[in-house]
Amino acid sequence: MIQSFSDKETEKIWNRQRSRKLPPEIQDRALRKLRELAAAPTLETLRFPPSNRLHALLGDRKDKHAIRINDQWRITFQWGPQGPEEVKIEDYH
Repeated sequence: MIQSFSDKETEKIWNRQRSRKLPPEIQDRALRKLRELAAAPTLETLRFPPSNRLHALLGDRKDKHAIRINDQWRITFQWGPQGPEEVKIEDYH
């Protein structure tokens, strides 16, 4: 279960509300990915399906991970003792 969100826009998507700040074309897929993230019992389970492209971030974000929404957008999060924390939909490229 998702423990916390890093921003209000991601929380809006989770609550099935539309965001004006995120592209409309990614919002349905982002919700599906958030559901996968919430249902994951461990970080390793997010390796499947391979299209998630789970990876650890580097540098000042080395404690975070990301899964892919599309070529541009990712869901970033920190994996805590109770599951994903500080969840955010972002274009960090």
